[in-house]
Formats: sequence, structure tokens, C-alpha cells
Amino acid sequence: MPFREINSKMVEATLAPGQKLFSQRGAMLAYRGEVSFTPNIQGGQGGFASMIGRRVAGEATPLMTVEGSGTVMFGHGGHHIQVINLSGDTLYVEADRLLAFDGTLQQGTMFMGSQGGVIGMVRGQVTGQGLFTTTLKGHGAVAVMAHGGVIELPITPGRDVHVDPQAYVAHHGDVRNKLSTAVGWRDMVGRGSGEAFQLELSGSGAVYVQASEEKL
Repeated sequence: MPFREINSKMVEATLAPGQKLFSQRGAMLAYRGEVSFTPNIQGGQGGFASMIGRRVAGEATPLMTVEGSGTVMFGHGGHHIQVINLSGDTLYVEADRLLAFDGTLQQGTMFMGSQGGVIGMVRGQVTGQGLFTTTLKGHGAVAVMAHGGVIELPITPGRDVHVDPQAYVAHHGDVRNKLSTAVGWRDMVGRGSGEAFQLELSGSGAVYVQASEEKL
């Protein structure tokens, strides 16, 4: 189901009987109609094995299942919200950035070390985002949170995108990422704490970048 943006920090979803969505617990601001909210012990679409994978990965952000008939408004912590529509592809996003998403999407966990070997593992340690990331795959909408708003940057073959790791929010498409070093890069053109790292994304897809280096 699509999310309607009320403003930069609130979205609204319309539920019909037989539909459901998952949201971060505590993200519901208001609702109309006959809507139920149930703590989700299975961690969303993907079942028990997926839940165990996320708990091992530290990706166990509490979710609730939202069902019924009506409209529900979501927001959390005054964070900016970006709605991402998926058309059969996979979104890679940190679990704590998920505000709400379609119940039709298949949720899983990916070990970041599989994208770039040791470099992928180093990325998790340096950025503090963890070695694992949440994946959402299928057709549907996802509402993610960020500081200061989000910009979508296309990634095309031969035109890699370099991102400050602390500003990275999510990406989708057939994209590979690796952490590379560039002496003086963060000191001169980034706004980080001095580490000379940049996240290099290549392939075909898009990356979402927030206008801040603050963590949620």
C-alpha cells in the first residue's frame, strides 16, 4: 500500500481488510477506523529463521503488525521520513531506520561481509552500523527515517557514487558496496571525525543519503 506524506516527518497509510503492514513499535501517532496493533514476535515477513538471523545480527528492532480497516499516521522522534517504492527489487537498510513497510514485502538479513569480503566487515565496524543489514524485497512501499532529509542518488554502470559512511541511509538495485580509504577525504570534503573512509557504490540502482551524520 502506498504511504501518503503528510509532511516531512509524518506519513499516513490506508488499510483495507486483508491487508497488513509492519511498523516500528511506538511509531503510531494516530489512527481512524477499526485497526489493531499486535507485537510481532516473528520479526515481520520471513518467519522464525529470519527472526533468529536478525537477533544474532543485532537487527532485532521491535516491530508491530498493523491490520484492519482505516488510516494510520506514523512518525518517530521527529525524524525526517522518506518513502521508497519497490518494484520487485531489494532494499538494503539498517533496521533502526525502518518506520513502516508493506506486509507483502519479504524481510531478511544480509551479512555485509558478503559484499566486499573483509572490506565489507570493516565497513560495519567503522560506521557502527553493524555487520548485518536488513533486506526488504518485492513490490510495495517502505518508509525510512533520517536526519535532515534525504536525497536519492542514481547509481549507473561506470558512474560510481561515493558516500560519507555516516550519511548513508539505504540503497536498492543491483549494487555492490565497499569501504575504501582516501587520505584527507573526510577532513577536506566530508564532515566526519577525521577517519579517511568513503563508501563506494557501483552497479545499477540508487542510494539514499541523509543531510547529516547523526545516528538515529
